[in-house]
Amino acid sequence: MQGGWWRSSEIATLTASRRMHDRSHSPNVIAMIDADTAWTAFEARDRARDGEFVGAVRTTGIYCKPSCPARHPKREHVEFFTTPHEAQGAGYRACMRCHPDEVGRDRAAVARAVELIEASGSSLLLADLARAVGYAPHHFQRLFTRDIGISPAAFARALRAWRAERGLEQAPRVTDAVYEAGYEGPSQFYADASERLGMTPSAWRDGGRGETIRWAVADSPLGPMLIAATAKGICRLSFDEDHRDLGRRFHKATILPDDGTIAILVQGAVKAVSEPSSMPDLPLDVAGTAFQEAVWQELRRIPPGETRSYAQIAAAVGKPGAVRATGSANGANPVAVLVPCHRVVRSDGGLGGYAYGLERKRKLLEAEGREPRDLFGE
Repeated sequence: MQGGWWRSSEIATLTASRRMHDRSHSPNVIAMIDADTAWTAFEARDRARDGEFVGAVRTTGIYCKPSCPARHPKREHVEFFTTPHEAQGAGYRACMRCHPDEVGRDRAAVARAVELIEASGSSLLLADLARAVGYAPHHFQRLFTRDIGISPAAFARALRAWRAERGLEQAPRVTDAVYEAGYEGPSQFYADASERLGMTPSAWRDGGRGETIRWAVADSPLGPMLIAATAKGICRLSFDEDHRDLGRRFHKATILPDDGTIAILVQGAVKAVSEPSSMPDLPLDVAGTAFQEAVWQELRRIPPGETRSYAQIAAAVGKPGAVRATGSANGANPVAVLVPCHRVVRSDGGLGGYAYGLERKRKLLEAEGREPRDLFGE
């Protein structure tokens, strides 16, 4: 997603997920993973599971991380350990191809780099950032991109854009927000403004004035459902929201109740929930980064009754290392059901997350003929 821009929700999600990821590798969490789940991760070479456990091969005496590119041994020759130290205690030695002992160090370095970028008021040179965390620049570029989904420079640009986005809502002048966000000058900011914000900086600060959005709340098998649309198509489909939430999201647009203008869209949206196999092709008016839109397009290719893992979606859009970024794009989907983010599950078959509650995700999958696995009491 080089050159793309992440919106504020994505930056917040990325930072939170990084911290949650660090916590998720505690021994108590690791101990919950069973051998079948671990083997599934090894078969898929699931990089997202690196650092959670290692697999040791009895016939070779070597232990590896899940994403090791080496040819897989037979299942009966493999046992799993929660840490490399445990594998060493059992007499195994580290794989020289995948270097499983370095996973913890790599992730600590990436986490530290994110902290340095967040603390910096301006862009950091890759060489300086890599030196600060103890890696060669090109090697660290690959580590950071693999773990976060975008390069250090792209993350820094996205963070700066997010700060400008927030500042434009509050600062009395655009130039104040520009400099406070870390831009060297207004020309640098304006050069990318339309791509980043989808409108001029002043219009963003003014809440997107000039757009008319009509809304309705319809009954659906999943409860009350908000449908909102511009003249181009549906811009919001959500649950547990009403026109007040819509007004906060588009706080300077003209928000009007439906007068029959979007009735056919409302009917189609309800049918998409109640009869997913015959979901109508409804016009959408949504926009995101190039990466987000690629993910959303791939989600729409998943047939009803089928699911994909986050890793499979990341690979399908040409970014196999961007599993976390794929999860963020999935969560940023503004039109639930129509862009079927509920069809994305974890690599082990567990439900994963869903913005409107796992019970709704479960019901959507069941309505499509899919029996969802619900691991670990989700």
